[in-house]
Amino acid sequence: MCNLYSMTSSQAAIIDLLKVWQDKTGNMPALPGIYPNNLAPVVTNTPDGRVLSMMRWGMPTPPQYLRGKNYDKGVTNVRNTKSPHWRRWLVPEHRCVVPFTAFSEFQRGHGNRWFATEKTQPLAVFAGIWTPWTSVRKVKDGETSDELFAFLTTDPNAVVAPFHPKAMPVILTTPEEVDAWLSAPVPEAMALQRPLADDQLVLIEGPE
Repeated sequence: MCNLYSMTSSQAAIIDLLKVWQDKTGNMPALPGIYPNNLAPVVTNTPDGRVLSMMRWGMPTPPQYLRGKNYDKGVTNVRNTKSPHWRRWLVPEHRCVVPFTAFSEFQRGHGNRWFATEKTQPLAVFAGIWTPWTSVRKVKDGETSDELFAFLTTDPNAVVAPFHPKAMPVILTTPEEVDAWLSAPVPEAMALQRPLADDQLVLIEGPE
């Protein structure tokens, strides 16, 4: 699973690419290493337009995996969209897109291997879901209320499969795909949960 990615593009580039109506992030720095439970930029759709805000990476964990635990560190990658736990957040109101410039898959014996849509690491987006949620993320922090997000995964393409044979993030590549993910009916949106074409992804050295 992808548990590390980067977002080193500018705030202005996100606003321009995704036609953001309101920016709530403040002065957002480059983020060369985004890990689970970190805050990261996410774009959601509202009746007034698209909103850019900072959310915490890791959606609520299915209850069966929390038995005996007094905290929930969250789920970063969502694959089984037929599960009732995830299905409630597949409606347009809870879909989002997650800006990124590169993502990493861990390869045993070799460490993190990085991927981007081009060698220059241009701005791109994952298809994600989000929700407001109150929970204990870390015991020392106690109960907190957060806006949480995760992105969808799917079968790996030929570029990712040698390093991670089970999954890769769902990546949207055109304005039409972004529009569909943020606003289309569920069946149409879920058709986007597919591997990126092999020629649209490259192996790189790491975030710039």
